[in-house]
Amino acid sequence: MTIIDTHCHIISDDETRYPRAPIGGTQSSWASSRPVTTDQMIERMDASGIDRSVLVQATTAYGYDNSYVLDSKAQHPDRFLAVGTVDPLRPDAADNLERAVGDGGLDGVRLFTSGSTVPVQGEWFAAPETNPFWEKATELDVPVCLQMRLGPATEQLHVLLRRYPNVRILLDHMGYPDIESSPHAAGELVAELAVHQALHLKLTHRNLERLHDVGEKAAEFLDPVLGAFGSNRIAWGSNLPAAEQSLPELVVLAEGVLAGVSDDDRQQIFAGTAQSLYGAARVTGVGNGL
Repeated sequence: MTIIDTHCHIISDDETRYPRAPIGGTQSSWASSRPVTTDQMIERMDASGIDRSVLVQATTAYGYDNSYVLDSKAQHPDRFLAVGTVDPLRPDAADNLERAVGDGGLDGVRLFTSGSTVPVQGEWFAAPETNPFWEKATELDVPVCLQMRLGPATEQLHVLLRRYPNVRILLDHMGYPDIESSPHAAGELVAELAVHQALHLKLTHRNLERLHDVGEKAAEFLDPVLGAFGSNRIAWGSNLPAAEQSLPELVVLAEGVLAGVSDDDRQQIFAGTAQSLYGAARVTGVGNGL
């Protein structure tokens, strides 16, 4: 089976060339305690059977400086794609986005509104000041990874997607639905978002660990989500090294949770959706019509 990892992070051991400048002012603990360099990531990919990986900017290490993911992609274009963090609130956000993607090297961008070092969910991603950014993202057809938590800001997500129905958003960690409390309720909450046809979901260890823990009840979440979105709008991502497990263990975790899903749907989640989002992720033998 072809595997494309849509969500992993790299941290350089050269802090002079790649200085730390985390959003929120505090570096993630995993960035200092278990960093993974470019070369180490390739070693882990080879050991896990992963063909290509999307390097998602380690925002809580490098902020808006995308140098390391860009340099790593340039060194290994056959193994990596690059998703960088941008600031959509800047007056020149649209111009910055146009320079950053395509010839600028980025295959996608990421907005970081909440996370381990930014505990309060920001709702600025739908503020009027971001309209030029979203207009340009729609024009360029660039995938936008959105790190946010479903809850109070969910309505802002609906507003944004109604305003820009064609912008391709990939919701990091599926928006952190509360699977542990109620797989059924969490599944229904996420499934409601499927009305927005350009919205995609990123299935990572943040969700897979909870689904593993609830055992057979995982179907109460997966069935409505797969039924609403289809496998062609769901992509797997490891979240290494924010995840404490090894990369082979993260692949096994995903395969185990998805064991009841059809072979075609699994292949779509593990590679096909990534291909449709990131054209440069084409791998021989895998198509979008799975």
